[in-house]
Amino acid sequence: MAKLNKELLKSDFKFPKDLMVQPFPDDLPERVIQFGEGNFLRAFVDWMFHQMNKQNLFNGRVVVVQPIAQGLVDRLNEQDGLYTLILRGLKDGKPTELKEIISSISRGINPYTQWDEYLKCAENPDIEFVISNTTEAGISYDKNDSLDKKPPISYPGKLTAYLYHRFNHFKGDPTKGMVIIPCELIDRNGDNLKKIILQLSDDWSLPEEFKKWIKDNNIFLNTLVDRVVTGYPKDEIEDILNYLGYEDGLVDTGELFHLWVIEGPKELSERLPFTKAGLNVLWTDDMAPYRTRKVRILNGAHTASVPAAFLYGLETVGEMMDHEVLGKFARQVIYDEIIPSINLDKSMLTEFADSVVERFQNPYIKHYLISILLNSSSKFKTRVLPSIIEYQQLYSKLPEKLTFSLAALISVYKDGKVEGSEMKARRDKGEFIMKDDLWALEFFEKTWSEFDGSKEAAKKVAETVLANSKMWEQDLNNIDGLTDKVADYLYQITNDGIKATVERLV
Repeated sequence: MAKLNKELLKSDFKFPKDLMVQPFPDDLPERVIQFGEGNFLRAFVDWMFHQMNKQNLFNGRVVVVQPIAQGLVDRLNEQDGLYTLILRGLKDGKPTELKEIISSISRGINPYTQWDEYLKCAENPDIEFVISNTTEAGISYDKNDSLDKKPPISYPGKLTAYLYHRFNHFKGDPTKGMVIIPCELIDRNGDNLKKIILQLSDDWSLPEEFKKWIKDNNIFLNTLVDRVVTGYPKDEIEDILNYLGYEDGLVDTGELFHLWVIEGPKELSERLPFTKAGLNVLWTDDMAPYRTRKVRILNGAHTASVPAAFLYGLETVGEMMDHEVLGKFARQVIYDEIIPSINLDKSMLTEFADSVVERFQNPYIKHYLISILLNSSSKFKTRVLPSIIEYQQLYSKLPEKLTFSLAALISVYKDGKVEGSEMKARRDKGEFIMKDDLWALEFFEKTWSEFDGSKEAAKKVAETVLANSKMWEQDLNNIDGLTDKVADYLYQITNDGIKATVERLV
């Protein structure tokens, strides 16, 4: 079978009719340096640059830097930066699949073996944008990092070395600063990255002029990214490659939906004309409402709906959304309780919620409930608890289903026994492994150990859990009526079963 590379694109190879293939001239300049070669960036940012190139709106390529010692740049270079992207989902309620060869990446660099080549990119005046996705842990300060290391340990360390080399090469030219756009899923990601770079500059005793150049001539943007990327489709790769007719070790898959919220100067939208290319990229001077919308509706709906669905015996989000009872419950959680709790424009919230429901129903994505339950207590605190509190403040009553979801989450841990760093627990369908912070698992095991099935014992469990300030950063027993309501739901779940309880609720 032929291998995907530039030669294949130039040959008379017969590609499938529904595969979009549009090679670009080899001499398009490198305009972007990207830290991260993984599935997400290739299915999100690199796909976007490809769409702009197709419309002659950007006319530039991406040079990819491997942020850790092991990675994919060798394979990427073997394929001349090319890979097949398959985007799948519901569009206007109909299953839709888009297949395309992406050709926006010029090459990959491994800084662990090509440090000089990496620094040479800093000398290229055409490269003006920095993109990154190095996981949430990637934007972190390491006091042991050093400019003498080639490369420095951390991503901020590598970027500081890059920027310092650029500063020196161009003799502090104010026009040679970079536009830095991190995609890591942490709040205020650009601000945090800038802060660490300035800290490392102090640690490394770099000149004041360099720090001033960083502050005055480089733009650090805060962003919010949203697309489910399912990555290399190992379960169906044989069928996909037989259909394509060529070898591709970098096939990537994701959903159709995409959203990129970028907080920054509007004039940058001319230099990065994503919106002109028809992409769902929002430039704003305040991304907070968009972050609230995503965390509370998308993430919050997952976290609030999944415990009950899992205890009910379901396995995936798609199965939950198609279920007569749990699908209704999930929709009521979103439209009747989460949206009313958010003090933002309701049409903006409802439009996003509609897209979320469609995404949850995506028949191509198997999103397992047990994976969403990972670290549930901390997720509930940030994603669902604000909706409960703000709903009560607005309407002087508790949201029934969100309050029930807290009781359902507590019930997930009910029959659990901690073994090592995990908990073996049970539901009607059988045993499962619950993963959370060890202290949280041990806390729930101890709390449930004294439960005897009575209403008094259910109240005791509710009081103990809600009082855990390490878990909630406050004593939730102080929220009027919450303790009694959670206790009542715990009693119903443990005595009548999750099915009867949730069916009464919807």
